[in-house]
Amino acid sequence: MQKKDYYEVLGVQKKASKSDIKKAYRKLALKYHPDKNPDKAAEEKFKEISEAYAVLFDDEKRQMYDQYGHAGIDQKYSYEDIFRGADFSDIFRGMGGGGFGFEDIFDRFFGNRGGYQRRRGPRRGADLRYDIEITLEDAYRGLETEIQVPRTENCDNCNGSGAKPGTSPKQCSYCNGSGQMQQSQRTAFGMFTQVSTCSKCGGKGTIIENPCPECRGIGLVQKTRNIDLKIPQGIEDGSQLRLPGEGEAGEQGQNGDLYIVVHMRAHPHFQRRGSDLHMIKEIPLTIAALGGKIQVQTLDGTETLKIPEGSQNNDIFKLKNKGMPRLRGRGNGDFYVEIHINIPTHLSRKAKKLLTDLSKELEET
Repeated sequence: MQKKDYYEVLGVQKKASKSDIKKAYRKLALKYHPDKNPDKAAEEKFKEISEAYAVLFDDEKRQMYDQYGHAGIDQKYSYEDIFRGADFSDIFRGMGGGGFGFEDIFDRFFGNRGGYQRRRGPRRGADLRYDIEITLEDAYRGLETEIQVPRTENCDNCNGSGAKPGTSPKQCSYCNGSGQMQQSQRTAFGMFTQVSTCSKCGGKGTIIENPCPECRGIGLVQKTRNIDLKIPQGIEDGSQLRLPGEGEAGEQGQNGDLYIVVHMRAHPHFQRRGSDLHMIKEIPLTIAALGGKIQVQTLDGTETLKIPEGSQNNDIFKLKNKGMPRLRGRGNGDFYVEIHINIPTHLSRKAKKLLTDLSKELEET
């Protein structure tokens, strides 16, 4: 079923303040809370308004929703993450419900969604960012290099378990391996069961009695890893390259990714505009007037450029396919040469006479 607009669900405008959003949710929560409303549809309505409130109350989630809609939220956040950060505690405290927060709301109404359990399982590692500066020549030819990235990795000594080799983690006796504790409390809505993370095992469900001496029971260690990096031809300034699995190690889960952000060093002679290159070339007055050939240095070597007679200052000429390679092998851009005519500042007596004679000749023609 297609989700409704979150603002419509709460009955607020898109420019509503966080205070307005909280007031709207508080009013609707009192109306549709299943402990107060016996209607079968009330619980689904309560879930709907709670999800809308959780997204719109959080600045980051709200910005993502405003920009990309439900697709942006669903792609970036798990269903649990949607509710994390929302201030449920303050709302239900004001209703006489005690200090209930995110975990309580989520566990009671959404905890069994898709077999969800509070016990912590494998967690994906964090993504990393690495900034690299390259030259225009590197971008033209492509670059294969090696980078050093500090990151968290699984401990080799205990294979990431955190337990000393020859031992293994044991089930937490405090929560019987569930990773959670339950406590019931009477509220304005009736009995409310509070589910919280086990304080002894931190939600893991297991206790490490003999921690690994290398990682001290964490299962992760900090290392600097040499990683081969291949930068393709034609890459542009600000481009990102994703190296899957080269980020931080997860807690018995999938590694994060490494994102390479490419920065282009300014070139002393060439300017890049997309896949085209531009340069300024000074030429003698005589070649501009009489025409001739000049040598132009490109990234691929020296090229001969023909200058027609009567060329003017700032005229631009093109060397086809001598620019930057286009990504994914679609040929090269072009190379543009803007000529600047070099006017001599010091002339010999003979040169002055020749220019005077030329000036008279031009006046007579």
